[in-house]
Amino acid sequence: MTTDWENGMGALAWWIIPLVAGLLAWVWVRWSGRTRTTADSDSLAGYQRFREAMERDGSDPT
Repeated sequence: MTTDWENGMGALAWWIIPLVAGLLAWVWVRWSGRTRTTADSDSLAGYQRFREAMERDGSDPT
């Protein structure tokens, strides 16, 4: 025989599971939709350094 407390805990579990899942989904949506900043100048500067390194003569290790 089950008590009122056990029935209440079962009902609470059925409410907590979807609430936690909804909270996790909300956190994921907020995280995945965040504004990402891109530093194009850093990327372009790195590419320029790469090109300069590739164009250098291989006999000079500096």
